Amino acid sequence: MDILQAIIIGIIEGFTEFLPISSTGHMMIAADFMDVNLDDPLIGGYFVIIQFAAILAVMLLYREKINLKEIELWKKLIGAFLPLAIVGFLLKDWIEKLLSNPLIPAWMFIIGGVIFIIVEYFHNDDIKETTNVEAVTWKQSLIIGFGQILSMVPGTSRAGATIVAGMLAGVNRKTSTEFSFLLAIPVMMAVSGYSLMKNYDSFIGIDLTAFAVGFVVAFVVAYATIKLFIVFLQRFTFVAFGIYRIVFGVILLMML
Repeated sequence: MDILQAIIIGIIEGFTEFLPISSTGHMMIAADFMDVNLDDPLIGGYFVIIQFAAILAVMLLYREKINLKEIELWKKLIGAFLPLAIVGFLLKDWIEKLLSNPLIPAWMFIIGGVIFIIVEYFHNDDIKETTNVEAVTWKQSLIIGFGQILSMVPGTSRAGATIVAGMLAGVNRKTSTEFSFLLAIPVMMAVSGYSLMKNYDSFIGIDLTAFAVGFVVAFVVAYATIKLFIVFLQRFTFVAFGIYRIVFGVILLMML
């Protein structure tokens, strides 16, 4: 993988990781378009590196939430993480098979888009009682956690699954999104750590220049995207993302 490919994939990761449009699906499509071999352990290792960059962007933006004063919030976040951790461990072989089927991400883009439009049709932010992440209850956090299990299916989007679950559980749009951002920290730390251990040998003795450039690009783009996304949600709904997912999914089906 050259520097230009690393930059493009880094931009896609930074831009899509925290939006409800599936970062994995977009990166897989971009890699295939650029003839990047997804079966290469080195590429898998690069995906880990840029995901870690996205995690750092969240941690920097929400650094005031990462302290012992917020221990109750983090208990709920860890509780929300556990369903995915347990089910993901038990079904990891099945998930790998799903990744090899290009039809699944395409259909999940469309299905996810329809769900977002339906949820937004019935959602009223003004009557939601939970308006900050500290106020998210244990019941709501567990609903979000079980909703996150759906993100194991390629094309679903971890952010999309958790945000929708939060909205259905009575959390307002902005708070559900911020809870999703914070939940990404333990989730992506675990996934990145596991993947790094699997691909550790691939990094020995290679030029990491492209990886370093991609890391910086992913961090900067993720940081800017998160800030702009929160501003966007103060004025708009997720309907635009639902429409985008449907259109993108249809295009994918036409290309297959």
